[in-house]
Amino acid sequence: MGHDHAHHHEAILTKVNTAFVVAIILNLVFVIIEAVVGIAIDSLSVLSDAGHNLSDVGTLALSLLAFKLMKVKATNKYTYGYRKTSVLVALFNSILLLLTIGVIVYGAVDHLFHPQEIPGLTVSIIAGIGIVINFSTALFFLRNKERDINVKSAYLHLLADALVSAGLVIGGMVIYYTHLYWLDSVFSLIIAAIILFTTWKLIKESLRLSLDGVPSTIHLEEVIELIRKAEGVKEVYHVHIWPLSSTENAMTAHLILEEAVTGEQEAHIKHELRHLLEHQNIQHVTFETERKDCRNVSC
Repeated sequence: MGHDHAHHHEAILTKVNTAFVVAIILNLVFVIIEAVVGIAIDSLSVLSDAGHNLSDVGTLALSLLAFKLMKVKATNKYTYGYRKTSVLVALFNSILLLLTIGVIVYGAVDHLFHPQEIPGLTVSIIAGIGIVINFSTALFFLRNKERDINVKSAYLHLLADALVSAGLVIGGMVIYYTHLYWLDSVFSLIIAAIILFTTWKLIKESLRLSLDGVPSTIHLEEVIELIRKAEGVKEVYHVHIWPLSSTENAMTAHLILEEAVTGEQEAHIKHELRHLLEHQNIQHVTFETERKDCRNVSC
């Protein structure tokens, strides 16, 4: 069973790695196009979108690096290898995202008071290209987005970019027909708001995982109840669950077993519980067992 899970996990990582590489290349090309056009027509909304897409490229590149480091074998100094890198990358990407929002808002406010003429039709055309690239690359991560916070981050970022590009298409056409050039700054502020709204949960989750908090996909009360229901278990306490990486979790717990449980039965109980917990996305479990209640005495 564990061997099959390992092969399945390896296959997923291979597919995700390929998705990241393709997404990085496509989005980098689009960033260059946006930057050149944005500078040429002096459009803050296009340049803001280019800046955000560039941060996405950085996010994708760092996530790809994290997945590569997850495969590095454990050493005497790093007994879990570099798996935690994927969690740190998620936190770094969140901080980078907040900085990007700050830059966009600052530029938008400045241009709001000093609007400049821009060709709305060109903005719409460039944004239209963005819809195709961002939406198609987001689909690469759709299938595995719930398996890893970095994959989910990539998916949501790219999907948000596609929605932003759709808004820019509309905005560009409005500017083209109305010549209300200050709308360019307004659309930049809307972009910043959409980015913050779509990624706020990811920001909180990456911070939680960095602090070794229980992953949002795991409910501590349900895990404790599952263990308590196991035959031969009287009580469970000192339960700690934390992420080893963005895809793997660990748990330690103290079990009080029935007095009549034999050594062979204890081994069977542990085996069954580990199997059940693996389906709760907890892959590395350590149990300490006692035949009496040690909560109020020294054991």
